[in-house]
Amino acid sequence: MTAKQSILGRIAQLTKANVNALLDRAEDPQKMLDQLVRDYTNNIAEAEQAIAQTIGNLRLAEQDFNEDVAAAREWGGKALAASRRADEYRAAGDTANADKFDQLAKVALRKQLDAESEVKQAQPMIESQRQTAEKLKTGLAAMKDKLGELKSRRDSLVARQKSAQAQQTVQTAISSINVLDPTSELGRFEETVRREEAKAIGQAEIAASSLDAQFEELTKADDEIELEARLAALKSGSTPPAQISPTSVTPDAGAF
Repeated sequence: MTAKQSILGRIAQLTKANVNALLDRAEDPQKMLDQLVRDYTNNIAEAEQAIAQTIGNLRLAEQDFNEDVAAAREWGGKALAASRRADEYRAAGDTANADKFDQLAKVALRKQLDAESEVKQAQPMIESQRQTAEKLKTGLAAMKDKLGELKSRRDSLVARQKSAQAQQTVQTAISSINVLDPTSELGRFEETVRREEAKAIGQAEIAASSLDAQFEELTKADDEIELEARLAALKSGSTPPAQISPTSVTPDAGAF
């Protein structure tokens, strides 16, 4: 198998590859796409070199072909010129020069035949090389399109994977912050604040009840002092001080 046939076969194999089927069978699609991109890139570089060499050889063959065509035309012209000169010499009765130029015409004709033979042999080979070069260029263009498709698929897949991972991270973060969950940090902090508030309310109530008790004790002390004073007044025979002024009553004229 020639190098050209090998390149053609590889191009055909790669361009016909079913990427979707490969991805379906792959355990890691992104790695599979990365590998395919590397394979296509390497094969494209190799194909470009092979195609460049093929086209270069074709251009050299075309140059040789064109030179053979020109040589055949040139030797044909020389053969015609030598034959005419021979005819002129023969018409003039110069047989020796006539034969000489006829011999030159034959040499020119032999050269023309050799050049035409080269042209005939080269023509089908050049046509085949042209077809091969066109196939290689078409296959190379298809490979480059395929490579662009692979890169686009890979970039899209990577972007989707990163987006999915970001969404998972956000959802995990949201689910871990539940203000209604007493086991969460926020719930525990809220419970601590509520206990502190309750403690402050209790302390305020204790302070208020203590103040009321103090005033109640003060009132009781005043009553004891009043009782002691009245008892002392009774024992001394003096009238106890009146605490309530009697209500003035106007006598009824009809009562007496």
